[in-house]
Amino acid sequence: MKGYSTDKIRNIVILGHGGVGKTTFLEAALLNTKVISRLGRVEDGNTVSDYEKMEISKGYSINQTLVPIEYKGTKLNFIDTPGFFDFAGEAISALSTGATAIIMIDASSGIQVGTEKAWNLVKKNNSPTFFIINKTDKENADVQKVVSELKDTFGPACVTLDDKDALDEAVASADEELMEKFFDGEPFTDEEFANGLAKGISAGDIMPILDMSSLTGDGVDVVLDSLCKYVPRPDAYLTPAKNDKGEDIEIVCDPEGDLVVYVFKMLADPFLGRISYAKVVSGTLKTGADLYNPRSEKSEKLGSIFFVRGKTQELADTVFAGDIVALGKLQNTKTGDTLCNKNKQVRLPEIAFPKPCYFVAVEAEDKNDEEKMGQGFIRLSEEDPTFELVRNAETRQTLIAGQGDMQLNIMQAKLKDRNKISVNVVPQRIAYRETIKGTSDVQGRHKKQSGGAGQYGDVHIRFSPSQEEGLEFSEELFGGSVPKNYVPAVEKGLLECMDKGPLAGCKVQNIKAVLYDGSYHEVDSNEVSFKIAASLAFKKGISEAKPCLLEPIMKMEISVPNEFVGDVMGDLPNRRGVVMGMDQAEGGNQLLHAEVPEGELFDYAIALRSMTQARGSFTLEFARYEELPRDKAEKVIAAYNASLEEK
Repeated sequence: MKGYSTDKIRNIVILGHGGVGKTTFLEAALLNTKVISRLGRVEDGNTVSDYEKMEISKGYSINQTLVPIEYKGTKLNFIDTPGFFDFAGEAISALSTGATAIIMIDASSGIQVGTEKAWNLVKKNNSPTFFIINKTDKENADVQKVVSELKDTFGPACVTLDDKDALDEAVASADEELMEKFFDGEPFTDEEFANGLAKGISAGDIMPILDMSSLTGDGVDVVLDSLCKYVPRPDAYLTPAKNDKGEDIEIVCDPEGDLVVYVFKMLADPFLGRISYAKVVSGTLKTGADLYNPRSEKSEKLGSIFFVRGKTQELADTVFAGDIVALGKLQNTKTGDTLCNKNKQVRLPEIAFPKPCYFVAVEAEDKNDEEKMGQGFIRLSEEDPTFELVRNAETRQTLIAGQGDMQLNIMQAKLKDRNKISVNVVPQRIAYRETIKGTSDVQGRHKKQSGGAGQYGDVHIRFSPSQEEGLEFSEELFGGSVPKNYVPAVEKGLLECMDKGPLAGCKVQNIKAVLYDGSYHEVDSNEVSFKIAASLAFKKGISEAKPCLLEPIMKMEISVPNEFVGDVMGDLPNRRGVVMGMDQAEGGNQLLHAEVPEGELFDYAIALRSMTQARGSFTLEFARYEELPRDKAEKVIAAYNASLEEK
């Protein structure tokens, strides 16, 4: 692969529902351009795009893959993305390059959930869009029906390239001079038509519909020709960014401009090692370039620069603005970072990845591998920012989090394959809290005499509920019953007890403690003695003040298509949830506002996907703690006591 000038480069992201033939289309394009001699099959694990061991064994795409196609003097940089929803982050990062989107559709299945999700992504990114109807060779294929579905669903901007009347009107609307010619009934020249069509596509006013069969090769030439002609060139638009003062600027895609490189994907490639997919936003990139990362505030001296096609690589000496390359072994750079000249710093917008919504608790099968397990998962999160490792200090559990069970299963499989570490999924614990509903007045007395200096501390403390989250401590001592220099030790003893309550060993909150009396010994009293006395008073006082367990309540926002609102609302009461209200969301969905106990939501990502045919989504944030129902509290306390007996 040679370096191409900016005007000969087209960047294209392929989106669509799983199984519509995205990977096979690239095989057909490679066969058409004689890069390969026979069509690879996903089922056989011999395609150029799905080359990773895990993808071959699973039979579907997991990572985005860069597959350039050199066609009639134009370089089409295709970024193939997974169709399964758990890997949506791959499509999001690919679209962040400013590429044109292809939404691929099965000619027999028509619009599917993945089609709608792809559409929502391209609309959010304002990406120029093509629809390609694939698998026209199938027996039950109905291209015209799918074309009608597309127009009805996504609007009149969807047009086939043989619909001359619709195209002429759309082309005319892209330019005032062309509009005048259109109204005067004058025909467009071929150049005017092509330029107007390209403008309309770039603006999103025209979304061409093409059809083909990857399997037979019918229509592949037409698709490639159309993409070469009508996909906007990289220099057709400006890239928004911020300068070193935080001011908004726009970067021109100019090979003569200041060098700016945008990293949109990190990958621990089994063949190439740790690599970064990057777009040259401006300037000309050459081997050995010394660039600066404004986020990490560190420099990166670029070693190997290479063009990749699936797992194959070819060293690149010079890469012009607009092209996409792979960079080897960047040390201080992650997905979404910008590399630039240190004296002319710029930063492109960060990628808005979806937050994890599905969590599972894991433990290393071999306890000696716990630290290695964590390090391995952290490296995987660098490849996929929608995946996270969370260490919950309160429950002492390690959680992995992502978009769904498929993604988390893949991450566990990758950990085993790469690091030889097996993990077990274990029940997830909840960070319960303990508090009191009543009051108590107790004495804590510690006396120890064993020859020589003894220990003596005696405190009288009133306990009651507090509005403060932690411990509200005060003293009402009189007459020197407890010397002032021991009061801090009493408070410290109480604070240490707040970490582990008497009911189930949970953190204690909302406690008021008033030290009002006590006694001391001239010789045997010391700070340690009063700390112990305070802890004795705490345990007794909390136990006598109607203690209870609290559970975390989560605030939820659930985006649901209208037809599934009833099912979702009906499910929430079964989870002890309360619907607080409902608004209109983007895309015509309803946005439900609800509050639900955290312990009822461990499987919600899977359940919502099932209830809404994968069209629903939700966000979570902590709201507050509320009392855990008695029957559930009894089970938690019983389990805690049983664990103490085992120890």
